[in-house]
Amino acid sequence: MNETSCSQCWEASASRRDFLSVGSLGLLGISLGQYLGLRSALGAARGSRATAQACILLWLEGGPPQTDTWDPKPNSSFKAISTNVPGIQISELFPKVAQRLDKVALIRSVETREGSHPQGTYESMTGHRPSAVTQFPSLGSIVAKERGQRNHLPAYVMINKAYAVEPFSYDPAFSSGFLDARYNPLVLEDPHVYGNSKADRPHEVAGWAKLRMPDLSLPKSVTPEMIEDGQSFLSVVDQQFRRREKLAEFSKMDTFRSQALSMILSGEVKRAFDLSQESERVKKAYGANRVGQSVLLARRLVEGGCRFVTAAPYKTGQWDTHGKNDAMMKNTLAPSADQAVSVLLDDLSQRGLLDTTLVVVMGEFGRTPDMNPFGGRDHWPHCWSLVMAGGGIRGGRVIGTSDEKAAYVADRRVSIGDVFATIYKALGIDWSKSYETPSGRPVYIANALDDKLGSPIEELL
Repeated sequence: MNETSCSQCWEASASRRDFLSVGSLGLLGISLGQYLGLRSALGAARGSRATAQACILLWLEGGPPQTDTWDPKPNSSFKAISTNVPGIQISELFPKVAQRLDKVALIRSVETREGSHPQGTYESMTGHRPSAVTQFPSLGSIVAKERGQRNHLPAYVMINKAYAVEPFSYDPAFSSGFLDARYNPLVLEDPHVYGNSKADRPHEVAGWAKLRMPDLSLPKSVTPEMIEDGQSFLSVVDQQFRRREKLAEFSKMDTFRSQALSMILSGEVKRAFDLSQESERVKKAYGANRVGQSVLLARRLVEGGCRFVTAAPYKTGQWDTHGKNDAMMKNTLAPSADQAVSVLLDDLSQRGLLDTTLVVVMGEFGRTPDMNPFGGRDHWPHCWSLVMAGGGIRGGRVIGTSDEKAAYVADRRVSIGDVFATIYKALGIDWSKSYETPSGRPVYIANALDDKLGSPIEELL
C-alpha cells in the first residue's frame, strides 16, 4: 500500500480510571457498569407502519471500490456477471450475492463531500460534515433513541471499531453526539487484532480472534438477592452523599447502573452474546474468521432484541486499497464479504427474520475510477455504491446510475440523508424529525447535502 497517500489510523489506547467507586457495581467490579458509566463521564415515516424492527450495518472499513463491487465498469479488471435478476449485473467477485440479488437493492449514485477517512466516516454515519461546534448523533444512536431497548439488550452495539491516532478519533462518528450518552454503542472489541508495529498490521484477515465480551456474569458468591439488598443499602448512602454533591453525572450513573444490572441478570442477554450456542455448521457457513463470526454475532444480537448492530470486522483501513487493489479484492476482501453477506441473508430468511431486519453494507466512500501508479485506487466520495436488503426493502432493484467509469452520478443522486430517511422509514421512525442541538439549533435526523432534509427512496419501500 502507498502509505504516503493515506495515513492509516491504528490503535491508540488510553488508560481509563475506574470512576464508578460508589455503589454495588463498583464494589463488585462489574466491568459492564464501569463501561457504561465511562461513556458518560468521557464524554415512522409519517403515517406508515414499521416493517423493520432492527438493522445490521456491515461496515467495510476504508471504502470499497464501486467498480469492483456493485457497479462494474470496463475500467475494472474484473468482469461483470449476471445475477438472478434479469438485466442486473455485479462484479464477478461476488458470485454468491449475485444469486441472491432478488433480496438486494443496489444504490449506485451515492454522493458525499468528505474524502478523508475520519471525516468521511463521520459524514456517512451522522449525515453531517465534522463541526468544531457540534457533535452530531450517529445513525445507530438515533435508532436506539427512537426505537428503544428490547429484552434487556443494549439498543446499539458495535462489534469491533476503527482505531485512530491524533488529532482525530473515529469514535465520534459512531457516538451519540449531543444526545444522552445512554445512546452510545456498547463496543465489543477483539483485543488481539490491533498492534503498534507495522508487522502487527497485516492486511490479510487472520484467524478469528475471540472478541472481548462484556462481563455478563455475577461472581459465584453473589446472588441476585444480594444485589437487591445491596441496592437498598446503597440508596441510603446515595441520599446522604447527594445532599452534599449535586452533580449531573449521578443521574447518568443511575441509568448506566440500571442498564448494567438488567443485562447481567437477564438470561436472554447472556444467550444473545454467546456464540457457543451456534452449531459448528452455522459458524463454518458464515466463515471461520473475524468477518464471518462478527456478522453471525450481529444476527444473534438482533434476534435477541438489539435495535442496531454495526459489524465492523475489517481492520482499520483494510478496504483502503491504495496499492494492489486487485489482489486485495480477489484474495481477501471480496471473498469474506461475499460469504458473510450471502449467508446472513439466507440465515435471516430461514429464521423468518429477513422481513424485520434491515441489512446495510457500505463504507465511508468509494474509490477512484482510475488506478494509481501503485496499482491501487484512491479515495472517491463523488459517486459510490452501497447495498440494502431485508426490513421491507424491495430487492432486485437498482437506484441511480453512474457515468461510464463510475466517476460521477449520471442520474438520481442519492445523499446519505436519503439513505438515512429510507432506513428510518423502514424502522417506523419519523424521518422528517429534527433534534435541537445544545445551542438551540434544529438539525434533521436525515440530514442531506447542504443541510437539507433527506427523502426516503420510495421505490425501495
